[in-house]
Amino acid sequence: MTELPPGWARCTLQDFSEVRLGRQRSPKNHNGSDMRPYLRAANVGWKGLLLDDVKFMNFTEAEADTYRLQRGDIVLSEASGSAGEVGKPALWNDEIDDCCFQNTLIRVRTHDANPRFLAHFLRYEALRGAFAQDSRGVGIHHLGAARLAKWQIDLPPLPEQQRIVDALEDHLSRLDFVESSLRNVIAHLSVLRDKITNMATTGGVSTASRVPAKINEVGIDDGPLPLLPTGWRWSRLGDIAHVVGGVTKDSKKQNDPNFISVPYLRVANVQRGRLNLADVSMIRVAAQKAEQLRLKNGDVLLNEGGDRDKLGRGWVWEEQIPGCIHQNHVFRARVDQSVLHPKLLAWHANGFGQRWCELNGKQSVNLASISLSKIKLLPVAVPPPEVQLDLVNHIEERLSMADAALETAKAGLLRAKALRRAVLRRAFSGKLVEQDPSDEPAAALLDHLRSTRPAKAPRRQTRKPSAAPQRESQAVQETLL
Repeated sequence: MTELPPGWARCTLQDFSEVRLGRQRSPKNHNGSDMRPYLRAANVGWKGLLLDDVKFMNFTEAEADTYRLQRGDIVLSEASGSAGEVGKPALWNDEIDDCCFQNTLIRVRTHDANPRFLAHFLRYEALRGAFAQDSRGVGIHHLGAARLAKWQIDLPPLPEQQRIVDALEDHLSRLDFVESSLRNVIAHLSVLRDKITNMATTGGVSTASRVPAKINEVGIDDGPLPLLPTGWRWSRLGDIAHVVGGVTKDSKKQNDPNFISVPYLRVANVQRGRLNLADVSMIRVAAQKAEQLRLKNGDVLLNEGGDRDKLGRGWVWEEQIPGCIHQNHVFRARVDQSVLHPKLLAWHANGFGQRWCELNGKQSVNLASISLSKIKLLPVAVPPPEVQLDLVNHIEERLSMADAALETAKAGLLRAKALRRAVLRRAFSGKLVEQDPSDEPAAALLDHLRSTRPAKAPRRQTRKPSAAPQRESQAVQETLL
């Protein structure tokens, strides 16, 4: 056990705070004469309160006296399907009048410690995963008010709590600015990557004059087609590539002894501009089918279904896994490489193709999809063969620069997060600010609280009646009968 800084005291939350679970929802309280706003777990985020969607529930005046929030209260998420979200706290500052709280939240109310200090401490415990480790339950992880009440805390003297809050919030505000700036850089670099590929694959980097280019009409909505440089042309995907669907998984045939087992790509493996091959599944198929669908170097993989903005996303296969095939929700476009470089097709599909697939895809209740017949009609910009390799090199060079900047920004974000944890760790171990010997020790505050706290009424002990009186009572009852 670590030694406490001078003036600090090791205690539990219940030694100086009230810890209470919120009021349970009930159908009878959905309507009533005392409807009041209330907070639930959805109203608590990592950056504070989320008050865009506050519900109402009936609380009597007596119930409101118990569950009404006051300035300085801290509310924590009591349960979550994700253990890392358990115990996420936020400080209440009277943002909404007469607001109560539900039992998906735990309220910590203290009049004897700095609420901001306590809120920072509880957020630190949540961020470092302490609440997650102590949560209970299967599927839904519960912290529990009783466990939280007994949560150990090293409590500084009251004046030092304020000094810690002042120093900590100064450091954290700087880190917030750095992290926000880095996230903006990452978002802009992602947009920049798209612009690089979109411009290049439709001739935006060419010095030739741009003119309208026609495409054969097939009774489909292509939307506005960009102007192309002189010498470029529009073509349909099916005219320059052999496009096929993949294998349909049939669980009934997986035990067929004549089938062979081969790796196959699913939608999850085919991302925008890359392939995720960390988890490739196996499937049993007929040997002839496996040979028909075997992927070859230069094949372009395009997704058939999923979320609407993911239709048509994909990348180029480079024979990373021998004998690999593809699922029916992934199209294979085997492009005629004498006509178009496969990477130019993939980049084009991830930019122009994404918007075109959203326009021409089909939406069901949960999923969007685009048919094989329609994906073959995707308009593709085809540059002259002699400029294609230079174009690919131009794109890859600029993407490499953007990726290097992206990795630098992501590394900076990780360093900022590590620094945040280090600052919080120093704050709650007494190393962020100096101790002042003139501060009243926290132990004195706790002793004062114990001496002034009303004594709990002793619990009445009840003895189990002995066997003889029980027999006597039974005899009397039988006499009366």
